[in-house]
Amino acid sequence: MHDGCMDLRIFTEPQQGATYDTLLAVAKATEDLGFDAFFRSDHYLKMGDGDGLPGPTDAWITLAGLARETRRIRLGTLMTAGTFRLPGVLAIQVAQVDQMSGGRVELGLGAGWFEEEHTAYGIPFPKEKIARLEEQLAIVTGLWATEVGETFDFHGEYYDLKDSPALPKPAQPRIPVLIGGHGATRTPRLAARYADEFNMPFGSIEDSERQFGRVRAAAEEAGRGADEITYSNALVVCVGKDDQEVARRAAAIGREVPELKANGLAGTPDEVVDKIGRYAKIGSRRLYLQILDLSDLDHLELISSQVQSQLS
Repeated sequence: MHDGCMDLRIFTEPQQGATYDTLLAVAKATEDLGFDAFFRSDHYLKMGDGDGLPGPTDAWITLAGLARETRRIRLGTLMTAGTFRLPGVLAIQVAQVDQMSGGRVELGLGAGWFEEEHTAYGIPFPKEKIARLEEQLAIVTGLWATEVGETFDFHGEYYDLKDSPALPKPAQPRIPVLIGGHGATRTPRLAARYADEFNMPFGSIEDSERQFGRVRAAAEEAGRGADEITYSNALVVCVGKDDQEVARRAAAIGREVPELKANGLAGTPDEVVDKIGRYAKIGSRRLYLQILDLSDLDHLELISSQVQSQLS
């Protein structure tokens, strides 16, 4: 169907209302059904309609729990908000969860953007976010890369670290770092410098191809092979065995079928496999399937048996 393989990962948005136990059930299904990874967003406030009950769960506390209750799947964030945590604290948290999981963690790190959630929980929302993100990436990756017994120093505009023992170390020699977004210049430059994976969130095939091209060019400009970076997409998913089931699943998440087909992966398994093939053609090697109805585990089963089975 297409050249190269396509990893399918399950991606959740728990701020819309999910308990840890719900997330655990989805993560266990993710593992049992042969998907590659379980990822979650990092938000503290719901978006759009709905009451968001019972309220948010913290991304890294969730992943720490799942690290002990799963065995195989990769675990990570799309994306951890740089505004939520000091970079030194984040480096410790992620390294610890990597140890707890036996080396299965990946860190998606973004600048943070949702001002209302900062206001709601008393989190400072700085104006200059991208420059801060650049320092955060330098610090987090620098701490992990420092040899045991050596110390790490960093003197930036926003953060100052002196004589840091740079502990603990992750279980993996290098935790994969994901950077993503639609930005035309600074985002590709950051990805070229720090990313193991570049993720295009909710982008069309045309927009994704353009952005992947920018990242590839930035990587080469930085003296790095463009293919050293994995290119991926995050897309809403709504699959049904027939049109009726697609319509039922779309209604359950408050969306219209034509809109989902235009902007995501929606339809029958064959329709979805066809669209995945078009993303694969532009160089996407990994898809984060945004699952919005976390109670519908049959949906995951259908994707596993009818979509994933056609991709190998």
